[in-house]
Amino acid sequence: MQSIINSFINIRIRDIIDILIVAFVLYRILLLIKETRAEQLMKGIGILLVLTKLSEWAELYTINWILSNAMTVGTLAILIVFQPELRRGLESLGRSRFFTKSFVDIRTENMANVVDEIVEACASLSRQKIGALMVFERQTGLNEIVETGTKINGNVSADLLINIFIPNTPLHDGAVIIKDNIIKAAACFLPLSESSAISRELGTRHRAAIGITERSDSLAVIVSEETGAISVAENGNISRYIDPETLKEILLNMYKPKNGKDSFLKWRSKYGKEE
Repeated sequence: MQSIINSFINIRIRDIIDILIVAFVLYRILLLIKETRAEQLMKGIGILLVLTKLSEWAELYTINWILSNAMTVGTLAILIVFQPELRRGLESLGRSRFFTKSFVDIRTENMANVVDEIVEACASLSRQKIGALMVFERQTGLNEIVETGTKINGNVSADLLINIFIPNTPLHDGAVIIKDNIIKAAACFLPLSESSAISRELGTRHRAAIGITERSDSLAVIVSEETGAISVAENGNISRYIDPETLKEILLNMYKPKNGKDSFLKWRSKYGKEE
């Protein structure tokens, strides 16, 4: 007890700062892996650590040797297994405003016109029940996705977007990548989400939208070919049955330099119906 008291007495300001930094880093790591496969893997690693210590105390030398050696090579295994989470964490760090400028470099009034064109296109596609998938690039570059499609590099307009997704046209199958006020490419292939929590009634288009938002900070807008419903995906989450007015507010908020990061989270909790 005396040693514990002495430890508290000898704590310096720099020790408190050190502890707070470590606690903050651990907290951010826990947020990063929350509700992912890594969360279950971390629990498994914790159980292995406990079993290793128990086998040492119980003098079960064979089991202890196996577990100890497994933990020795576990560092490499963690890097391999947690690769998607590590990549997402490093990208999140790189997107910090401390290191980069805001992803919005064009005037707000111009973006309002762009948003109007996008919403008009989505509303028209929804009425006609024409399937569509639009991905809005932010700070995380999507050039590897752009390379899988046909480059356009044209200004955003409702007519162009509608014509791209008209069935049986060369570019209708795939995703459109939009950066600010430019349509970079169409007919792009997206990685599919492997999440088991996605509703079975959602098809490949919705799964692809969720997949790209799991791997980047992009926002995806989907129009269902079967129902005409408009959905929005961000951060691996999807909110369905979005009306045009709500979609307009989401996109306008997304393009704001300060609040764009929280656009989907705000409107998903207020309007969205998550599946």
